[in-house]
Amino acid sequence: MKRNLLAATAAIATALGLSACSYNESLGRSQLLLVNDASLVSAGQQAWAQSLATGRISRNAAANERVRRVGQRIINAAGMGNQRWEYAVFENNSPNAFALPGGKIGVNTGLLALAPTDDQLAAVIGHEVGHTAAHHAAERMSQQTATQIGLGVATSALGGAAGADRARQLASLGSVGAQVGVLLPFSRTHELEADRLGVNYMKAAGYDPRQAVTLWEAMAARSRSGAGGILSTHPSDAQRIAALRQYIASRGWGAI
Repeated sequence: MKRNLLAATAAIATALGLSACSYNESLGRSQLLLVNDASLVSAGQQAWAQSLATGRISRNAAANERVRRVGQRIINAAGMGNQRWEYAVFENNSPNAFALPGGKIGVNTGLLALAPTDDQLAAVIGHEVGHTAAHHAAERMSQQTATQIGLGVATSALGGAAGADRARQLASLGSVGAQVGVLLPFSRTHELEADRLGVNYMKAAGYDPRQAVTLWEAMAARSRSGAGGILSTHPSDAQRIAALRQYIASRGWGAI
């Protein structure tokens, strides 16, 4: 029975890979895309509407203009200026920003305070746009969908009342194993890929890509967290900074 179960699961995984595997030239690797960006636009619009409804929108004209100016330069450099993008500044001390499917970019005032130059702001916006350009949201959802399909096949194959306990155990252990072994590490990969794409857009838009390192150093100094272990969805500050330094040097954009 175990052999049949493994064979069925492998067949599902192979079918998914063959039917939905797409090569992403900008990333230099293939992606599993069971869903596409268009299918996420509605969710992005809902999340944006909720953010506008529940967040405190800044009325600071200079701050809003700065985000729009820098953001649009990055968007154009990324080749994504063929759609209308919306920008908003939120009164929030957390140094954070986000980009949503459907052309939405939000930046917190805490980030604007931590990124005093346009180059540093471009580093963060470039990173967020990098996630969009790399189809990371669609890939992430596809990975989760494929994982659930695989677990569904496995638990169904156990079948019957006698196998109910084993099915529940498999579902529980399978979810944990997939989360730790596949989904979380891949999220760290996404973060580093978005960093690289972000500095590419910075350079193309006329910003200094070396300021991305300066920005993340400021983030590290603020957090002092050292996060980035096996259960972290983000690389450690040190790993991110080292990877950026190496990448920028490899492109011949100057020493840092």
